[in-house]
Order: sequence, then C-alpha cells, then structure tokens
Amino acid sequence: MHAYIDYMVLGVGGLRVPDMAVQLFFFLLLLALLKKYAWGPLMNMMQQREEHVANEIDMAEKSRADAEKAAKEAAEQLKLTKQEAQKIIEDARNLGVQQEKDIVESARREAERMKLAAQEEIQNEKEKALQALQDQVASLSVLIASKVIEKEISEQDQEKLIHDYMKEVGEERLAK
Repeated sequence: MHAYIDYMVLGVGGLRVPDMAVQLFFFLLLLALLKKYAWGPLMNMMQQREEHVANEIDMAEKSRADAEKAAKEAAEQLKLTKQEAQKIIEDARNLGVQQEKDIVESARREAERMKLAAQEEIQNEKEKALQALQDQVASLSVLIASKVIEKEISEQDQEKLIHDYMKEVGEERLAK
C-alpha cells in the first residue's frame, strides 16, 4: 500500500492527486456557487447601475438642451423687449418734438393774431381821433367864420383869434 501511496504522490514537495482533485472539485463548486449567488446578482446590479447612469446622463443632456433653448428664447425676448422700449422712447421723443413745434406754431399764430388785433384797434382809435379832430376843426372853422362875419378883423386880430382857438382846441383835447 505504501507503493500505492507513493504512486499518488507527484513530483517534489509531496503533492497528492486525490487532495488536488478534491480541492479542484470544491474550487469548481465554489465558482459555480459564486456565479449563481454572487456574480449573477452583482452583474445584474452593475447592469442596472449602468442603465441608471445612462438614463441620468440622457436626462442631464435633455435638461441642458432645454436650458439652452430657454436661454436663447429669453435672450430673443429680451432683444425684442429692448427694441420695443427703444421704439417707445423714439416715438415719445418724436411726439415731444412735434408737440413743441405745435406749441411754438400756436404761440406764433396767437401773437400774430394779437398783433393784427392791436393794429386794428390802433387804426380804429386813430380814425376816431382823426374824426374827432375833423369835427373840432369843422366846428372851429364855423366858429371862426361866424366871428369873421360879425366883425371884420385885422391881421393881428386874426392871428390872435387863431391862436386862441388852437389853445382852446388843445385844452379840449387834453380834457378828453
């Protein structure tokens, strides 16, 4: 039997084939059990984690794209708002300039109307004064003529009479 045991020993160091076969069997059994109970669930969990990470990356990309789109829309809206504000300011400025021109034109027309009215009033007063002066001259002429008819006067008396009447006319004019 000793020979049989010696036959089973391989090489140097005393390795035995049955021990190696048993160890190989248990190693393969351990690998099968690890594959079924550890490696399989671990690989499933890794697959799920990989899918989860891929989904998160896709969602992040979609969110980034949405954010870029929203930023572009906001920038476009801001641009339009600025353009509208600029147009409103320009319209207000133009309206202000137009109103200024209208006010100046209206004031010029009113001043012209007032000037014409004042000139017309001055003309009317001038005509009234001339009419009053003509009336006084006519009455003085009649008065002088009646005095001349009453008496014949000398040249000196005539000058004195004219001077007195002129003085009288000046006093009447001042009184009015």
